[in-house]
Amino acid sequence: MAVIQRPFRADHVGSLLRPQRLKDARKDYQNEVIDAQALRDIEDEEIEHIIEKQLEVGLHSITDGEFRRSWWHFDFLENLDGVNGYTSERGLAFEGVETRNHNVKVESKVAFNPNHPHFEHFKFLYDKVNGRATAKVSIPSPNQLFHPNILNEDIYPDIEDYAHDVAQAYRESLLKFYELGARYIQLDDVYWANLTSGSQKTRGRDRTEADKEAARQLAYRVVNEAVQDLPEDLLITTHICRGNYQSTWAISGGYEPVAPYLFKENLGGFFLEYDDDRSGDFEPLRFFPKENSAAVLGLFTSKTGDLEDKSAILARIKEAQQYVDLDQICLSPQCGFASTEEGNKLTEDEQWKKLVYVVEIANEVFGTAK
Repeated sequence: MAVIQRPFRADHVGSLLRPQRLKDARKDYQNEVIDAQALRDIEDEEIEHIIEKQLEVGLHSITDGEFRRSWWHFDFLENLDGVNGYTSERGLAFEGVETRNHNVKVESKVAFNPNHPHFEHFKFLYDKVNGRATAKVSIPSPNQLFHPNILNEDIYPDIEDYAHDVAQAYRESLLKFYELGARYIQLDDVYWANLTSGSQKTRGRDRTEADKEAARQLAYRVVNEAVQDLPEDLLITTHICRGNYQSTWAISGGYEPVAPYLFKENLGGFFLEYDDDRSGDFEPLRFFPKENSAAVLGLFTSKTGDLEDKSAILARIKEAQQYVDLDQICLSPQCGFASTEEGNKLTEDEQWKKLVYVVEIANEVFGTAK
């Protein structure tokens, strides 16, 4: 098995628009029209199709599109021991839209779940990719469990005890994915965006500046404990997101307040949103590690099907080179195309054209998409 040293020159965050057939099947299952096996058969078929489609457009990191999930994060988190999902009073607030009512909460000590369903999901993906490319796992960062509305201080009066248990549950999960063949795992993280000084649309998560400072210090330590002493041929990256729901966003603000802490995470790559002014400029990249990591610039939006102006993309790559070397740069859309099963407001055809465009520009800039 080839060792993956960094993200691919043309990469992607992972989630893909759910085909209508899959959406209909999930609704039929919820309404008890079909059983779990029938739903699973349709998921299998649709995942096999998008594996082939990703290979066809020239991607080297292949995901299952998160087709078995309803949410990018809750499905994973609520299957850890000690974390349960529930129907919340309200959904999460985005710019002009609100999500379905759902959240997770800690109800007992957090621990690794050896029967987590995502392990079986990955094994299916890994077997179907069958060595033709790299099967990539995308899961929420451990930091997602540190939002104030999730942390249970009755169970964990000492946040350091909580941090250790979360990190250990993640470390064991990462090792289990590795045992099943995973060599590329991405930690999706909206938490860092909540710790910037920018505006916050997600209700119930406001913090004082002192609170943010303490949280920034803890956030990188949690990730580093989770990834310590992992096999050398396991690439761990992170995706820093500002919210992605039906082509809207939750948070704005540049990386400057968090960059000195974020880039202390001992990771092989950072997927960074840079598709519009909400992300700020490239100057925070002066804190970027100069060795053993890649800056995956999300210069292409997943929120619309419009293709970016190539000259503007090339100019922005050149601008980023003031802070990171070209050999450290990779390209991708700024986020997935369907962080929840609802998906962003573009067509599947536009989605694939966008990914083809990322591959084309990577080939032009780097001479390879790999």
